[in-house]
Amino acid sequence: MEGWLTASGEVFAAVQGWLFEHLLEPGLHLAGLDNWLELGFDGVEFVLVGLIEVLLLLLVLRPLEAWRPAERWSDRRGVGVDVAYTLLHRLGVVPLLFFLILQPLADLLDATLRLHGYVPFTLESVLPGLVDRPVLTFMAYLLLLDFAGYWQHRFQHRLEWWWALHALHHSQRRMSLWCDDRNHLIDDALGAAWFALLALLIGVPPGQFLALALCTRVLQSLAHANLRCSFGRWGNCLIVSPYFHRVHHGIGIGHQGDTQGCNFAVLFPVWDLIFGTLRLDVPLQPTGIDDQLRGRDYGAGFWDQQRLGMQRLFAALPWSDARKRA
Repeated sequence: MEGWLTASGEVFAAVQGWLFEHLLEPGLHLAGLDNWLELGFDGVEFVLVGLIEVLLLLLVLRPLEAWRPAERWSDRRGVGVDVAYTLLHRLGVVPLLFFLILQPLADLLDATLRLHGYVPFTLESVLPGLVDRPVLTFMAYLLLLDFAGYWQHRFQHRLEWWWALHALHHSQRRMSLWCDDRNHLIDDALGAAWFALLALLIGVPPGQFLALALCTRVLQSLAHANLRCSFGRWGNCLIVSPYFHRVHHGIGIGHQGDTQGCNFAVLFPVWDLIFGTLRLDVPLQPTGIDDQLRGRDYGAGFWDQQRLGMQRLFAALPWSDARKRA
């Protein structure tokens, strides 16, 4: 197994080097962007990893959806835009945009913190037992980031202005493996800043941050799949399953009650269990938002969805005319 992994890594590195040397590097030289070479090399890696992800989705999850769907549709209208969201995110377009916007802010914050004597700690310095145990360290970082992801998700439902953006994600009536990246770009930027800030404060190594993001994305694609699949009574309390997350997206459940929804966990349902937002007592049901049943439009195409999300955001802000009239 170790030999196979080593050989696969060598093939991946060779493909990455060839693509960079023969395609990207000449273009950057021609455009006078030599200072982007290092970023470009890392970008090729990101795109290749994303391409492998998309292929796995097609080869593994898509056949499972066809074999055992949670619900059968008469057509697949509306799924195509989610495929576009997935390609934009997994193949690097949206992450590159966020990098250009957020990286200068992250660098400024890092420099300011260090200027005032703050040096990000590492888990190994706090928990010496993790030294030279990369797998345990990875799992500890994953647990910390997942805890932050749970509370980010709670805020997305609790804060009216943030829900105005996040509602786009919940508006898909044909929930499938492509839905994970169906988000408003501002919502995405807020989420990226949330995790980047936490990773900066706790000292997550860059290489591990990429692996943590990759692990989260793969499991989230599974969680969103149109798949009649539960991990059992105890399994659903250990890791988010398609059943667990479909309950979260259910009409009349996903944004209702004192907690403004349920099953907020990104990967580990233990947070819902601890904070009282766990629901494992409901059958599978249609997904979406209840106001869609009353005719509210969330947009059919990418730009319509982004535009309507902005309109909802402005209407939800405290100083908006719409709130004053209400």
